[in-house]
Amino acid sequence: MLFRERQSPYFGATLPAMADAGDPDPEELPEPARSRVSPEAIEGFRERLTRGDDIVDPATWAGSVPEATGISPRVRIGRDKWFNLLWLLPIGFVLLITAVAVAKGLRDIPAVHSFMERYPGTIDVPDAEERAGFPAWVGWQHFFNLFMMTFIIRSGVQIMTDHPRLYWTRHSTPGRDWFRFQKPVPEDPLWTAKQDSVSLPGQIGLPGIRHSIGLARWWHLGINTLWLLNGLIFFVLIFATGRWQRLVPTSWEVFPNAVSVLIQYFSLEWPTENSWAAYNSLQLLAYFLTVFVAAPLALVTGLGMSPALSTRFKRISSVLNIQVARSLHFLVMTWFLLFIVIHVTLVVTTELLRNLNHMYAARNDASWVGFWVFAASMVVVIVGWVAATPLTFRRPRLVQRVGYALIGPAQRLFEHIDSKPGQYTEEDISPYFWHNGKYPESDEYKALFNNNFADYRLRISGLVDNPVDLDMGQLRALPHHEQITQHFCIQGWSGIAKWGGVSMRTIMDVVKPRPEAKWVVFYSFAEGPDRGIYYDAHPIEQMSYHLTMLAYDMNDAALSFGHGAPLRLRNEVQLGFKLVKWIQAIEFVEDFSEVGGGYGGYNEDHEFFGYRQSI
Repeated sequence: MLFRERQSPYFGATLPAMADAGDPDPEELPEPARSRVSPEAIEGFRERLTRGDDIVDPATWAGSVPEATGISPRVRIGRDKWFNLLWLLPIGFVLLITAVAVAKGLRDIPAVHSFMERYPGTIDVPDAEERAGFPAWVGWQHFFNLFMMTFIIRSGVQIMTDHPRLYWTRHSTPGRDWFRFQKPVPEDPLWTAKQDSVSLPGQIGLPGIRHSIGLARWWHLGINTLWLLNGLIFFVLIFATGRWQRLVPTSWEVFPNAVSVLIQYFSLEWPTENSWAAYNSLQLLAYFLTVFVAAPLALVTGLGMSPALSTRFKRISSVLNIQVARSLHFLVMTWFLLFIVIHVTLVVTTELLRNLNHMYAARNDASWVGFWVFAASMVVVIVGWVAATPLTFRRPRLVQRVGYALIGPAQRLFEHIDSKPGQYTEEDISPYFWHNGKYPESDEYKALFNNNFADYRLRISGLVDNPVDLDMGQLRALPHHEQITQHFCIQGWSGIAKWGGVSMRTIMDVVKPRPEAKWVVFYSFAEGPDRGIYYDAHPIEQMSYHLTMLAYDMNDAALSFGHGAPLRLRNEVQLGFKLVKWIQAIEFVEDFSEVGGGYGGYNEDHEFFGYRQSI
């Protein structure tokens, strides 16, 4: 095996360290320290955990995190100039007035008039009259789509407020974001991503309080699962019935016809409509982009933010990295919002009753039937909108359970994807790596830190044959594991770092877990925002993954205070909140139901995150 000599920053001793992460021979493992691990010691850790509440009180939420208003949305121009997007309102109004004037002038030009006669806007499709009308299933799916999109967009906006910045590179470097609705990152070297989050008005986001990303994700991922199912049924039906021809351009003439329709709309002389039989070309292109481009792109970019998939499918994630995926996901949402606004505007201004009858009553007349069905459906939408936040506050565990029931199968599928190192090199290391979490404040930790962790002991026990205490010298003497990997924070930021430490495979070779051990619990020196020490549970099979390790070095230097000194977990198929920092103990258990609140971790107990978070 290949070894290299390293100087220990803690003891000044030269210790052997292995360059690869292969399983060590027993004789290569150092003798563990005299163990002080006992059932009483582990009970001491568990007594310092807190269970969390089963309701949400906005006044005490997340350690009484204060309201934090952001700023109006901005887009970066050049290197350091920012454009306030609120200026688009007056600019857009001026451009709209100008477009109306230009369109009216164009219609008086003979060549344009001739062009519009040749391309009136709607292409005659063979058998269009035979496929005319809207079957009942189209109306029902239209309603389900509308109903679910309200929750998807609200929760999506809520998720974005947890890291209100977008980037085009996988490095979430302050000042290199292209879009933000938060002030510049302050100079504070220990500024955290949680501090950087902002608040939303209560009925805009879902659930509408600051740093409620755990609950927002259950809404977003759970409802998205239903939305995708609804979309899959829609795709099957339109191709089975031949109605795809109403949504897919089949001739290049759709483009000049779309230009003709655009001129007619802007000139305020509406084109002749017969959407009962066929959409005009501009509608056709808009529906095609929404159904066959934007909707699939929403799925692909959503999966592009998954740590498990990104770590496994290296070639794809090299192009569609988390920040590109996140930015495109935002732009897709913007497209949906723009489509909804324009769609509703045209429905209202072009034969409202007939349009509502098409979609809500499957009839082609100007009666009031469709309007009343539409009104009833909007009552349902409004009730759902208003009730979602108080329901979430009163029954957050229900939201958590239902969300997991919907997205859980995919979570379980993706988290079993192991991956090997090698995707990144030292040239890929991020220039900035965000801090996060509540820093440890106990006298015990301060004393260890001030003594350079000379007295630190990592306690490992539970369902193992060989419980141990390992000091930093012994940890550094274990076969060295090194990897350069990308960090995926649940809040949305990311960064690449080089981690050095001990593979969890090696740790398990030392302690020898028993067959009944199914979960591994990591305890931190730090407390969570609601008091009680931070902890998290991981399935034991993930401890054998190539990229699961205990890191004591970061970027060839001893782990800093802000990033988890003296020891932190890396498990690259999970989101960052599960990668416990400032580790003081590890316990192998059969079930985590008796640990803390019983949900698998501190954030799971207190802020309703999921113990499986591979997406």
